[in-house]
Amino acid sequence: MHELFEHTADLGLRATAPTLPLLFAEMAKCLLSAMVEEPDGVRPAQNVQLELSGSDREFLLFDWLKELLLRFETDHMLFAAFDVTVTADGLTATATGEPYNPERHTLAHEVKAITYHELKVAEHAGGWLAEVIVDI
Repeated sequence: MHELFEHTADLGLRATAPTLPLLFAEMAKCLLSAMVEEPDGVRPAQNVQLELSGSDREFLLFDWLKELLLRFETDHMLFAAFDVTVTADGLTATATGEPYNPERHTLAHEVKAITYHELKVAEHAGGWLAEVIVDI
């Protein structure tokens, strides 16, 4: 489950999941839903392998979302499906999606940056919760 929430001039992303890898995948889907109006319209046409190092969960989430945003900005890729493995040393993931096509993908928000403001990854009853504020 994920949702967007208003935060002053920015936008908040929040997700819950039963496991940490599913939480990272859900936060990536939440980022996509902030970027495009119909995230379900992104086709699973290409796989991209990603690997990030880091042991701090919050910083790892920041780096994960930043990497996905960077792939959109530089490679014009939108990702809609994620197979994530989180270890004590970082994460590996397969992100599946397709190149941005303005005829098919209507942008919802211009996400300019992932921020550290109110960044949270926490275990709670029944699983995990994450929140991050993005600059729009």
